[in-house]
Amino acid sequence: MTILLAVVSCLAALIGGWVALTQKRNIDLTLALTSGILLGLVAFDLLPELFELADLAAVNTAFPMIAFVVGFLLLHSLEKFILVHHSHEQRYALHRHPHVGVASSFALAGHSFLDGMAIGLAFQINSSVGAAVAIAVIGHRFADGFNTVNLMLYHKNSRLKAIKLLMVVAVAPLLGALSTLFYSLSQSALTIYLGFFAGLLLYIAASDILPQAHSKNPSRLTTALTLAGVILMLLITRLA
Repeated sequence: MTILLAVVSCLAALIGGWVALTQKRNIDLTLALTSGILLGLVAFDLLPELFELADLAAVNTAFPMIAFVVGFLLLHSLEKFILVHHSHEQRYALHRHPHVGVASSFALAGHSFLDGMAIGLAFQINSSVGAAVAIAVIGHRFADGFNTVNLMLYHKNSRLKAIKLLMVVAVAPLLGALSTLFYSLSQSALTIYLGFFAGLLLYIAASDILPQAHSKNPSRLTTALTLAGVILMLLITRLA
């Protein structure tokens, strides 16, 4: 199941890249729904699971919550110092260089590898957490593929090179998931992992995908879809 879901996440990134290469209509609506799903996952699944696992493993909840903050700030720092956001295109208009697009895409590939590891490690906790994390990863993998192509083209790389980097980003989570077949983590280590991953997801949802969804065409529909994503995850976690 872990490998199958990792393959689905690869396909999601390829679809996102294809959309970036061919069309961008309604992309804001897709991203709005995705951001709501990620927010709902963190609030209604990952954090409650973290506290439950910490209680079972007799782990002080301060440690996984520190990991939560570290995950959030680490990705924030990565994006500020390595990645270039579309929301800041005017600011970076004088700094369009092909190597910046390549470096940004490889940073996304590294993040994608960790996504694959996240799926594998989540299944080490239990199948319901694994499935929930996989849904979240698959949801934002679309945005990863979309952003990879846009970053490459924005920084004056060729379409062929953009497609090659898209393939690297797409296959990375499969490699990450495969790596987890060769090791396992203790319950206490898994609580730290859950906190760290929840911090990463919160940043992706609140500081990356949500602003993109509302930047070009903010509307009541995009807001409603974000709320719908949150409610969807609430219902899924309560019915699971």
